[in-house]
Amino acid sequence: MASLDEIRDGRIQKLNLLKENGVNPYPAKVSRDFSVEEVKKDFENLEKSEKEFSVAGRVMAIRGQGAILFAVIFDGTEKIQAIIKKDEIDENVFSLFVDTVDIGDFISVTGTAMVSKTGEQSILLKNWTMASKSLLPLPEKFHGLQDVDEKYRKRYLDLLMDTETRDLMIKKSKFWDVTRQFMKDEGFLEVETPTLETTTGGAEAEPFKTHHNDYDLDVFLRISVGELWQKRLMAAGFPKTFEIGRIYRNEGSSPEHLQEFTNMEFYWGYADYRDGMELVKKMYRKIALEVFGKTEFTTRGHTFDLAKEWDLIDYVDEIKKQVGIDVTKASTKEMAEKLDELGVKYDGENSERLTDSLWKYCRKNISGPAFLVNHPVLMAPLAKLNSDGKTVQEFQPIIAGSEMGRGYSELNDPIDQKARFEEQQKLIDSGDKEAMMPDWEFVEMLEHGIPPTCGFGFGERFFAFLADRPARELQLFPLMRPKEK
Repeated sequence: MASLDEIRDGRIQKLNLLKENGVNPYPAKVSRDFSVEEVKKDFENLEKSEKEFSVAGRVMAIRGQGAILFAVIFDGTEKIQAIIKKDEIDENVFSLFVDTVDIGDFISVTGTAMVSKTGEQSILLKNWTMASKSLLPLPEKFHGLQDVDEKYRKRYLDLLMDTETRDLMIKKSKFWDVTRQFMKDEGFLEVETPTLETTTGGAEAEPFKTHHNDYDLDVFLRISVGELWQKRLMAAGFPKTFEIGRIYRNEGSSPEHLQEFTNMEFYWGYADYRDGMELVKKMYRKIALEVFGKTEFTTRGHTFDLAKEWDLIDYVDEIKKQVGIDVTKASTKEMAEKLDELGVKYDGENSERLTDSLWKYCRKNISGPAFLVNHPVLMAPLAKLNSDGKTVQEFQPIIAGSEMGRGYSELNDPIDQKARFEEQQKLIDSGDKEAMMPDWEFVEMLEHGIPPTCGFGFGERFFAFLADRPARELQLFPLMRPKEK
């Protein structure tokens, strides 16, 4: 079996042969009248007309020998077979194809539509042009890239050879198309808010830090899709806004946790968290039906149906039911001892981190669909209080043992908000890297007033669960360490 170097040397010889025959192996443009998909849709008419037309794409397979060859061409829309008969074309055109074309090359073929003896829609080649000569081979057809590192590092080859993953990427694009159209149909205005911030807000996560040279100022890449900015738009008189965009969190890597990903957030004036739950339920069902054609899924060992009625799960009661701890009354020592007893690893020993760790242990037992409600106030620095003064008007969709978004009746009391930011500052001062940075200008905005508002955000993790694939696998180009030379 030839080595990669030997294959490359052989292809360079073919490259030179093309040049010797006056052929530019990398032209700026080649003939292409239709996409392959268009040819297949209008094949009968093209066949009847007997007119010549051109398509272009990558050669995915070549078979045959002697006086007849068959080449499969893929242009990103569909595949089609080109039939190359020695007695149908100029002898030099035929021999140059035989001598220079490899699997992986991009070519343009001109010919007429015909059905092969096996009944396959094909193009009877009359002429061809090299569009881009490949110097390295494609992965082996039936196995593709097997090494995970290679799959992600050479994603262009993985997506070319793995049709299932390729189709999922197309579905992921549709996922956001459906989301965007749903929000617009519901009367929300799409907006763009800053991705560089002097204070990150809207989530509890460690941000990426960079430097603005012109202002000589340290700034952060946003960790939410403009939560505090979109609330400012509520103050500005916009009743419904949403944004779909990239966010960045400097956290650990895993199949389900990414440092860069896409989220959507909406803000809805004069609505509360119960209105938000109804809208989210409607949106999730529409996404599932339009993208996947169903509402019932099995993923991560859970089966759920988004079309059924969603349960309401009380945050404090559920933890108490599963592990016997009341997180609103237990001491940090009691919570830590319970986590140790359960064999759960946890970071940080303050009430917020311990409470969150207990909940994460419990949530994996819930298939859903359900909404988690009545979170302890410590867990939601931006949510409006319930009448008990201990919990907030927050909701989270729970599906397949995981959280699939977060929303709440937004806190619009500037005095309460200032006090909660002060608590978050204490956590930061104690070393908690995930505590929320206070934004005092945001508090000033609240003093000018915003209407009662419901806000909600969710991300591509929801798509990963519906597709039953790790989130990292569904990134077009996952972040990779540079390859050592």
